[in-house]
Amino acid sequence: MKIAVYCSAKDAIAEEYLRIGDAVGRWIGEAGNTLVYGGATGGLMSRVSKAAKQAGATVIGVIPTRIIAAGRKADNCDRLIEVSSMSERKQRMRDEADAIVCLPGSYGTLDEMMDAMSSGIVGEHHKPVYVLNYKGFYEPLKQQIARMIALQFIPKTQSFELNFRDSWDEIREQLQG
Repeated sequence: MKIAVYCSAKDAIAEEYLRIGDAVGRWIGEAGNTLVYGGATGGLMSRVSKAAKQAGATVIGVIPTRIIAAGRKADNCDRLIEVSSMSERKQRMRDEADAIVCLPGSYGTLDEMMDAMSSGIVGEHHKPVYVLNYKGFYEPLKQQIARMIALQFIPKTQSFELNFRDSWDEIREQLQG
């Protein structure tokens, strides 16, 4: 299975988040899966990709030209796909993947997650999107979605939804099943 992982590229985050990246990458490799990720260095991106590679995974990076020019290209990809923009990166990562896992992150992670969600709603893909709500990280987002449902901006029942899980173990079980 090819698993796209959306996550932080920031180094100055708590070690507990970095350890989650290690666990996710290690499982991807040990389970014989392929990692699809942003192809850049830093934070969870580095930790997930390095752990996946060390555990035997094939690693596919999808990286915009501007990030390469900034000197942030990872050196551990089996296949590095250079794209012209962040929009193209999201599309390509989604196309390459069979499932998507969203770890804690910043604007880019939220953008990737919402893109996967909105493209799933309109039927561009039917891939599961799992969101790690570690220690309530995405609780405000869940509250915003509930508010949009209450105000009828989003239907109460949807054909496609984000799958929030509180632990990596829960997501891993879903991916294995």
